[in-house]
Amino acid sequence: MQVIEACESILDQVDEVIEQIRADHFVQPIEAFNGSSIGQHFRHTLEFFQCLMAGYETGVISYDKRDHDSNIESDKDLALEIVKRTKSFINNCNIYKPIQLEVNYSSDTNQDVIVGSNMAREITYNIEHAIHHMALIKIGIKEACPYVILPAGFGIAVSTLKYRKQQSIG
Repeated sequence: MQVIEACESILDQVDEVIEQIRADHFVQPIEAFNGSSIGQHFRHTLEFFQCLMAGYETGVISYDKRDHDSNIESDKDLALEIVKRTKSFINNCNIYKPIQLEVNYSSDTNQDVIVGSNMAREITYNIEHAIHHMALIKIGIKEACPYVILPAGFGIAVSTLKYRKQQSIG
């Protein structure tokens, strides 16, 4: 299915880039990120996938209640292991499974709102979220890791890639 293939492609790109980054550059504060690191952006992205996996088991996903696990942002091998586990999960889950999304957009209350969703929709959300952070990560890589060779289309939405291709033909 297209959603699974797209997610796999994104995770392959994440894996390829993390593999290339030196460990010291993975944790290096980046000026363009106001002092956060490339590892922190990868951690943030991967934790959304972890929320997806945990929510699959419980039937409820909450991206707000993620762990903010500093080990992921400082240990490339752990980040790569999470990518591997996520790919396996994506390939084996039931994308049609109904799921509830727990959200809270109020700063005045701790009361969550439940929104009906399904795994395909949440995988799609994670793809878009990952692409957004990959675009940011690309900025950090250009600043701190110019030796990294980015995969074609890294951090660029497929719709943008299609548009660019169409413009170059016409």
